[in-house]
Amino acid sequence: MSTLFTRIIDGELPGRFVWRDTVAVSFLTIAPLQPGHALVVPRVEVDNWLDLDDATITHLVGVARTIGRAQQAAFDCPRIGLVIAGLEVPHVHLHSIPIRSESDLAFANADPSPDPTALDEAAEAIRAALRTMGVAEAADRR
Repeated sequence: MSTLFTRIIDGELPGRFVWRDTVAVSFLTIAPLQPGHALVVPRVEVDNWLDLDDATITHLVGVARTIGRAQQAAFDCPRIGLVIAGLEVPHVHLHSIPIRSESDLAFANADPSPDPTALDEAAEAIRAALRTMGVAEAADRR
């Protein structure tokens, strides 16, 4: 059975994508800790990040860094937090989160009902920053 993330990647469920390439995608989480909170997800279903091959984990971190630079530009934040928790969905995902303090990384503060318009605007802000950076992998609106 496919994971929730594979179903999003395959278009069976909606997602606010900001990045697409042959190895990974990035889309906004539906329970953000901060505006612009994105997930970087490999296309291959692997449950634990420790089980990823070297090339895939290296690629994911590189994508997260590029997404982070776009988030920093889009949200004018001093730092981007990067978290690999892996408890929510059994499919590796890196959380890239615009932050102003360590408390912005508290998963207990996730917004369970974010405004859909705010999510759309955050995704577009990241995509626009990626395009400004000349990133070819910036996703289209879907």
